[in-house]
Amino acid sequence: MLTLKYITENFEDAVARLQKKHFEGREILSQVVDLDNDRKKTQAQLDSTLNQIKTQSAKVGELFKKGMQQEAGQIREEVAKLKTVTSELEQQMKDDIDKITNLLLTVPNIPNDTVPEGFGAEDNKVEKMGGNIPELGDDALPHWELAKKYDLIDFDLGVKITGAGFPVYKGLGARLQRALINFFLDEARAAGYTEIMPPTVVNEASGYGTGQLPDKEGQMYHCDLDNLYLIPTAEVPVTNIYRDVILNEKDLPIKNCAHAVVGAEV
Repeated sequence: MLTLKYITENFEDAVARLQKKHFEGREILSQVVDLDNDRKKTQAQLDSTLNQIKTQSAKVGELFKKGMQQEAGQIREEVAKLKTVTSELEQQMKDDIDKITNLLLTVPNIPNDTVPEGFGAEDNKVEKMGGNIPELGDDALPHWELAKKYDLIDFDLGVKITGAGFPVYKGLGARLQRALINFFLDEARAAGYTEIMPPTVVNEASGYGTGQLPDKEGQMYHCDLDNLYLIPTAEVPVTNIYRDVILNEKDLPIKNCAHAVVGAEV
């Protein structure tokens, strides 16, 4: 999510880079800036009111010591009114912050300057290629036919047990899947990555932390009882390890790897 600091200091740059994603963000970002200015004014009023309460409250104690109960009572009434104003200002600030957050959640992250503008996969820029590209013969079979021929994956059985998109790996197919998981985790660990075995469900804050929420909640399995979401990949819980954490530059880069059955993500 874009920060208020970045938006206010780089407004035109943010608008231009969002257009690269074909997202017109000027109106939304303008609303965010206006709301933030209102929040700052409210914060100034709140600080001033709290200072008045502190000053007036100190006078009450002094007046009581001098036996001036009536004057002290009057100031206490003023303080009570100021506290009501304080509550209203705090609620106004909360409303502004909630509105800002809800608006920012609709704005995508800005792309890097090196990302080319495009409308589809054909506009992607190839940065690097390596290895030998095999030349397949005319009798080459696609992976789903190979899986059927050698009884590696049973798509129909997956539909019976769960539904489309949930294949059942069998025999050598299951062993190959397990071997690949171990291979990639071992390779990552050998390259200096720390292996993580994360939970396969996350809370709302984690969903917002990696951008699955609020716009993709219809694509995630949700448990109403605990208000938890089934993760699409291991990336979601692993990334949220560092949510709300300020990292020291000297500790970077941080390398983690993980696997989750729901997403088979490494």
